[in-house]
Amino acid sequence: MKTITSRDNAQYKELVKLAGSSSARRKAGRTLLDGVHLCESYLQLRGMPEQCVVSESALLNPEVMDIVGQLEAKHAHVLGLPDALYNAVSQVEHGVGVMFLIATPERAVTAPLSVSAVLLDGVQDPGNVGSILRSAAAAGITQVYCSAGSAFCWSPKVLRAAMGAHFVLDIFENVDLAALVREARVQTLATSGYATQRLYDVDLRQPVAWLFGHEGQGVAHDLLAMATHQVVIPHLGQVESLNVAACAAVCFFEQVRQNQA
Repeated sequence: MKTITSRDNAQYKELVKLAGSSSARRKAGRTLLDGVHLCESYLQLRGMPEQCVVSESALLNPEVMDIVGQLEAKHAHVLGLPDALYNAVSQVEHGVGVMFLIATPERAVTAPLSVSAVLLDGVQDPGNVGSILRSAAAAGITQVYCSAGSAFCWSPKVLRAAMGAHFVLDIFENVDLAALVREARVQTLATSGYATQRLYDVDLRQPVAWLFGHEGQGVAHDLLAMATHQVVIPHLGQVESLNVAACAAVCFFEQVRQNQA
């Protein structure tokens, strides 16, 4: 284990920059997984990180020491920091004291859409994006396509909200959703508060591309017009609409219900 004790260390400065700047994460193609659950999930599903960073006090935690032991057994890079330096990097208040530095996957769309997938058109809230990823993974969906205006999927807030779902999904960012929908080999369902067709009246036993839009503006008009179906989730209470993450969960598990019926 290598130890850094100075804030002026170049490697430490890079960690601080990655932790606090989305543009730095995008430019470097790297991000940080903060917390035992994310680190354990990454180890189980993706393998070794570029580096593990631990706080001095975390070395007394059995879960953290188990992670460190697995990494050191495979000669992976482990970096120790005094608590004060670690806490300046971590975005988690009262966290456990362990994080992974990983390369963020970059995937290009190479084939027409032929399986159930999620398409996010300008969904900007990181919590919403993370919740949608988590629900999609739980429902057995494996592909997510995000427009340029959507939240960066590998940001710390999205990662925390998704709770490890990233590691079982193929995530594509900065995607031309119009071209994807145009060439898709599956039906596209767009949610809209103005639609007249109910979600529950659509046959969802075949693969579906689910299209969800911006929290305030919804799906862009050109994409709505291209969708095979525009659907609404009926609700009884005196509210205008569902949160986009809640809407997505209802859609995914109605598809699960129909396929298991």
